[in-house]
Amino acid sequence: ADCKEAVHLIEGISAEILLADRGYDTNDILAYAVSAGMEPVIPPKRNRKEQRDYDKYLYKKLRHLVENCFLTLKRWRGIATRYAKTSDAFIAAVHV
Repeated sequence: ADCKEAVHLIEGISAEILLADRGYDTNDILAYAVSAGMEPVIPPKRNRKEQRDYDKYLYKKLRHLVENCFLTLKRWRGIATRYAKTSDAFIAAVHV
């Protein structure tokens, strides 16, 4: 599961907000986010015994932006299939 590696991926990142979907609602991720000074904006899993609050407005607003970004990248075939021969060309295309 991706949630097992998530803490390792966010280590060393400085951010005010940690946005993730329900699949990343684990105690380890929440504890790390709080200890790193981030506000976790992660909806609780439905089977969590104690449902916790999160900023629903911010989640909806930011999640929409993230999904649109991935949609744009997937629509551009060169990025989706990684046709660029060098990493510099790939990064340049992503930045466009």
